[in-house]
Amino acid sequence: MKNLSALSVISVSLLLLFLLVAPLFLSTYWIITLTEILIMSLFAMSFNLLFGYTGLLSFGQAGFFGAGGYFAVLMLLHGSESLWVALAAAIVGSCILSIVIGWLCVRLDEIYFAILTLGFGMMLFTIAHNWRSVTGGSDGLGNFILPTVSFIHWRISLSHPKHFYFLVFAVTTLGAGLLWRVVRSPFGLLLRAARENSNRIDFVGANVRSVRLLAFVIAGVLAGIAGALFALFNRIASPEMLHWSFSGKAVLMTILGGSGVLIGPGVGAAIFFVLEHLITMFTTNWMIILGAILVVLVLLFPKGVLGSALNILSRKK
Repeated sequence: MKNLSALSVISVSLLLLFLLVAPLFLSTYWIITLTEILIMSLFAMSFNLLFGYTGLLSFGQAGFFGAGGYFAVLMLLHGSESLWVALAAAIVGSCILSIVIGWLCVRLDEIYFAILTLGFGMMLFTIAHNWRSVTGGSDGLGNFILPTVSFIHWRISLSHPKHFYFLVFAVTTLGAGLLWRVVRSPFGLLLRAARENSNRIDFVGANVRSVRLLAFVIAGVLAGIAGALFALFNRIASPEMLHWSFSGKAVLMTILGGSGVLIGPGVGAAIFFVLEHLITMFTTNWMIILGAILVVLVLLFPKGVLGSALNILSRKK
């Protein structure tokens, strides 16, 4: 077990080292692709906290993802031009939104929870799509200038792909570190207890709804941060970011990489985007081929690619 833990530490360290130096030798195209992978990894990891660790299937995670993007862009357009203020607006806005929605959703579980989150997600999508005076309607919100980041005596422009990549890398690493701290804490044990048998939580003096609500809020805030980065990355906040089908991407990446594994969704996101970009180089019918490959991967690795690999290693040890 100690050898497996040491292997995990070494693997994560090598992965972080690779991500840190990747822009030094990758082309601009792959830097942009890797940036999108990191953003979607953070989004999928936020979903994994609910699904993989708490046992709650949410189809409304895209609602917080898109809301975070809108909060950040609205702040840049009508408030401060500071990046940190825009990210703070995304954090505060998605936090309040997840508290209100989560307080109503965590009263139920299983399929009823999933339907509730789906309903609230579609409500947020409809608001963003129809409230044209604020959200721009189906056109979304664009035409904003990416803010510059001041660091000591330097002013760094985020318009450069490498600079924006390092921002996304730093935020995603901090988000993953926060999730690691959460799942490794006593609160993380309560999350797993809520997933396995929620009735037992009452025996240790904890409240199931409070535990689920806190997990829901943490997941919502991280999704909002990912959405803010995604809106800045694409230079637009659009209603499609809040659609339930966008939540499906988080579900797919989590299952593909391994639910209940911290960086499993990140592995799933990398597999998904790399396959998508490689297949589109050879055919326009890439969705058929990609779908077939994903079906085979899910059948071969029922616990996800990373989850199945860790399971095999633990058996050998």
